Amino acid sequence: MSDALCAFLRGVNVNGRTMKMDEVCQVFRSESVQNVRSVLATGNILFESVLAKSDLRRNLEKRMADHYRMDISMIIKNKDEVEAILRNSPFPTDPDMHVYAFICENGFERILMDRFSTITPTVNEKAQISECQFYWQVSKGMTLDSGFSKILGEKQMKDQFTSRNINTIQKIFDKMT
Repeated sequence: MSDALCAFLRGVNVNGRTMKMDEVCQVFRSESVQNVRSVLATGNILFESVLAKSDLRRNLEKRMADHYRMDISMIIKNKDEVEAILRNSPFPTDPDMHVYAFICENGFERILMDRFSTITPTVNEKAQISECQFYWQVSKGMTLDSGFSKILGEKQMKDQFTSRNINTIQKIFDKMT
């Protein structure tokens, strides 16, 4: 039986790189996964497969690298893992705040929290780990002005994770069900 999966691509549509999601979906289809579609234009590719996530990731990253002539990293989550990101969010919905979930390898959430602890947060800015998932809350309009955003832009950091607004995670989950 096929699993419903989401590949969270890292670094799509940044630093002059523009990837059309229709084209990305075509690359995924060449790997023989089923029901491929994108959610928004931020590198969220939904698909189904019977293969193990680790095999899929390796194969899809190679296909993407061959097609785009550059490394494209991704983390693949199944429907239960995406639902857990939503369920474990420690921050309440607030129209004045952004909440981001960080998609990264296990253990990197501790590094993110350690780095967050080195800044002076802006008003209402918080970070928390919940069930091995790192979440960041920041006032709307302050995302790029936060000291934490400057840390996230450091080369050794930005290649280790991708983040999504919790509203985007909800849209992804809704499309997976």
